[in-house]
Amino acid sequence: MPTPPTTEDTPRKRDKTHYLYLAVIVAVALGILVGFLFPGFAKGLKPLGDGFVNLIKMMITPIIFCTIVIGVGSVAKAAKVGKVGLMALFYFIIMSTFALAIGLVVGNILHPGTGLHLNPADVKSVQKSAGGAEGPVDFLLGIIPKTLVSAFTEGEVLQTLLVALLVGFALQKLGPKGTPILRGIEHIQRLVFRILAMIMWAAPVGAFGAIAAVVGATGWAALKSLAVIMIGFYATCLVFVFVILGIVLWLGARVYIWHLLRYLGREFLLILSTSSSESALPRLIAKMEHVGVSKSVVGITVPTGYSFNLDGTAIYLTMATLFIAAAQDAPLSIGAQIGLLAFMIIASKGAAGVSGSGIATLASGLQSHRPELVNGVGFILGIDRFMSEARALTNFAGNAVATVLIGNWTKEFDREKAQRVFAGHDPFDEATMLDDDAHGAKTEPEAEKIPV
Repeated sequence: MPTPPTTEDTPRKRDKTHYLYLAVIVAVALGILVGFLFPGFAKGLKPLGDGFVNLIKMMITPIIFCTIVIGVGSVAKAAKVGKVGLMALFYFIIMSTFALAIGLVVGNILHPGTGLHLNPADVKSVQKSAGGAEGPVDFLLGIIPKTLVSAFTEGEVLQTLLVALLVGFALQKLGPKGTPILRGIEHIQRLVFRILAMIMWAAPVGAFGAIAAVVGATGWAALKSLAVIMIGFYATCLVFVFVILGIVLWLGARVYIWHLLRYLGREFLLILSTSSSESALPRLIAKMEHVGVSKSVVGITVPTGYSFNLDGTAIYLTMATLFIAAAQDAPLSIGAQIGLLAFMIIASKGAAGVSGSGIATLASGLQSHRPELVNGVGFILGIDRFMSEARALTNFAGNAVATVLIGNWTKEFDREKAQRVFAGHDPFDEATMLDDDAHGAKTEPEAEKIPV
């Protein structure tokens, strides 16, 4: 009698998304080539990139809503959600402040912009993209949506977060009567993730259009004149991620930063091609649950971090401000820099993880402290698209680290599950993006474990 095939003998279904991300790499290379050879034509391809990012943004609010409602609604005690939220906010404030301080230190060492002697009168106004400065009261009131459903139609992340929390707590109060509703939202989540998986196949087209447009519009001239701040910013972000976040992650959760970043490699590639960390938000939620962090912790930490934990944006804001001031021969004193840092700690909390939001926050900061320098924001627009990629990548890495840390501190992180995932023995399901197995389920017990 033949023996039934074991799990190891059963052929694993081929992951077709492997070809998708290879196509993204090829599309980026082609986009750069087209941008240099046919700049006029390439600039007209910008709608392709914008369209893809808009498709991803379309899915943000339903995914956040479903994730938070399921996470909060599944928790027996509301106090647990409050504990996770307060712990996450406290961590976000500390790390963002630290990132801002690093930006100031590096900016004062490199002195970017010195010697350019630029005239702000030659710069076209950027107020259209910057908008007006938003005070703390307006920011807090803006979290409340006009109606229960307007948060979804307007795509506001914080408003969606508030509505989802209210629905989740209401389901807790309903008890067993709320279970059918919770199960229904789980089915909606499956549908949403399936739609997202379909949209991802448009990533090569979006990446090609976005890269071709920015290369065609910018070329090498702007990169040469602004190389100091761009290289300095990239180097600062690398040090922050691999050294600062790496040490914090190891001390706080005994996880190696390289293992976590390698696990999220496809998400980093997606961010690099779209220059938006929001494009990878749904996949981060799914992957953090798959790696062993509980649904409740992921549902609170990840969406909140996308509005309050913007480490890359914090570094950018301070370095860009110093550059603009020095380029116009109006350097900021140490006292002014400290005052600016205090403002940026608040202002950066309202910046979304979308390409271009950093410019708006930067202009708001200058408007509040040195209004005469606001027009200088136009000087940095030439390379903002390139710097926004480093911002988005750093923001994403910071939120991934924060999720693992909060999960470990609240004892909602399955270390054995993470070991299997990092070792490649428990692969992420690219088709459904959902992890149906309970955290901690033993699969392949003989598998070699590696330190996480």
